Amino acid sequence: MKRCELVCSNLETHGVDGLIVTSEPNVRYLSGFTGSESFLFLSHTARVFITDSRYIEQAEDECPGFEVVRYRHPYPELEAVLGGLAAKHGVRNLGFEKDSIMFSLYDRLANSGLEAQLVPTAGIVETLRYVKDDCEIQLIAKAARIADEAFRHILEIVETGIEEKDIEIELDYFMKKAGAAAAGFPTIVASGPRSSLPHAVPSRRKIEYGDFVTMDFGAMYGGYRSDMTRTIVMGRANDTQREIYETVKRAQAVGCSQIRAGVAGAGPDRAARDVIKDAGFGDFFGHGVGHGVGLEIHEEPFMSPKCERTLVAGSVVTVEPGIYLPRWGGVRIEDTVVVKEDGCEVLTLSSKELIALSA
Repeated sequence: MKRCELVCSNLETHGVDGLIVTSEPNVRYLSGFTGSESFLFLSHTARVFITDSRYIEQAEDECPGFEVVRYRHPYPELEAVLGGLAAKHGVRNLGFEKDSIMFSLYDRLANSGLEAQLVPTAGIVETLRYVKDDCEIQLIAKAARIADEAFRHILEIVETGIEEKDIEIELDYFMKKAGAAAAGFPTIVASGPRSSLPHAVPSRRKIEYGDFVTMDFGAMYGGYRSDMTRTIVMGRANDTQREIYETVKRAQAVGCSQIRAGVAGAGPDRAARDVIKDAGFGDFFGHGVGHGVGLEIHEEPFMSPKCERTLVAGSVVTVEPGIYLPRWGGVRIEDTVVVKEDGCEVLTLSSKELIALSA
């Protein structure tokens, strides 16, 4: 409930005296609820969890300190419930999360006769999520350890002739067997010329001798996620592959070296990008060097050329430069790290040396 108190202490700075929380990660962050299609109503006098008949018992177990209120047939619809709560608790300016609310819900609220003024807000809860507490970091670290175990396992499985899709399935299965609730996000496996696709969907392509194989994956544990990428080679790497791999490895190390509290997000991005640019591959690294990780796989803080928001001790981010040569292939190396006052702590500990698997 302390998180709810912090949210409510900041309501007036956003011009509201009540808030509807519709973002599923924010609902979980504030209430501990692990289900879906549920909402929070918060004010200085209210901590209300709103859900339907499917989740009543679950909410009563998972959300201590909240009044659990039903909506949907045979109970009133959500807009009627929110209107009644706003009137009961004297809310005149009711904030809503403009980046997550469905327009259909907003439209129903706006036309429901609600006496409170609807006010769009952004970042009230996300500002708190920007910095992870010790418990959150421990959950992310556990997710990272599961992913490291999965990587060690997959190195025993990958061979020429295996399909990208089979590698994906094996990684996801192993992580769940090792204790993950699920994969942290859709696993990426891209081989040979397809490894130039940063977000490739695993295909039925079979791994061939000489291929780069890029695997971008993570685990979800306790609602929190890890994220790592490793690129391996089947057989013996050629000179161009070694050059590109070592360039990305240097860039990733330099990027990590720039992570510390007080640094603008553009700083680590620029440092890593300069290594790749100086090696002559600047045109082949397009995405930002990293992003926050937590209840969502992509959240603040972000690190790209235009990110001026500063990193804070306790933030958890990825560092993931890459080089992608269209229709030839590519390399990405990625770690999840915790921002510290004077550096960073790497949570994903799998080797970043170029691993060559015998074909």
